[in-house]
Amino acid sequence: MSEDGHSLSARVFHTLREEILSGKYQKDEELKEKTIGEELGVSRTPVREALRQLELEGLVTIIPNRGAFVEGISKDDIQDIYEIRSLLEGLCAKKAVTGITDKELEELEENLYLTEFHIQKEHFEQILELDNRFHEILYEASKSKMLKHVLSDFHHYVERVRKVSLSGTKRAKESNEEHKRIVEALKAHDAEKAQQLANQHIMNTIHSYDRYGWDKLLNMNSMEEEIHGKN
Repeated sequence: MSEDGHSLSARVFHTLREEILSGKYQKDEELKEKTIGEELGVSRTPVREALRQLELEGLVTIIPNRGAFVEGISKDDIQDIYEIRSLLEGLCAKKAVTGITDKELEELEENLYLTEFHIQKEHFEQILELDNRFHEILYEASKSKMLKHVLSDFHHYVERVRKVSLSGTKRAKESNEEHKRIVEALKAHDAEKAQQLANQHIMNTIHSYDRYGWDKLLNMNSMEEEIHGKN
């Protein structure tokens, strides 16, 4: 069965968004409808629609009679995302106190154990995957589909810088200890403490980026060298 126009546009949108966020396309690089259509095996129409949607998200700028150009994610964007995330993650953890199931708590505790193991082994790809999953469980435990949707998007938007930050043992250890304290608050049914700890966890992350160095975090080549050098 062939894809309709809407699903084609959605597929192109998600592909392009992933490629922009991963660094395949650099800031100010032109996104040519014809080239992208040929690469993805679609006509120019769904590409054009996807580019318009990306412009609404602030990832692309469309200049009339010139074309579409990558805007990407800047340092200011990342800082804004983390400030917003800190508030929403705190609310998410607060809601999770009453929404979390025994199974979800068990999975969080297993996540902490596995993360500690992989930190000792310096398996940084696995640490990132486990960090992703920890937050996914919290989002699910909040039982708020709106929080889950917004936070999942924000989490994905900053995956590039998170990948580098968690490729260092120091921040990986700090992050896992912060996760442990959040889980303890959830187990104690302390909603205010869970909210405070989750809020602080996100702010600690952005502070760790200041320590790490923004030039390196925002430079795709430096990031890849850092990650591959540790694996």
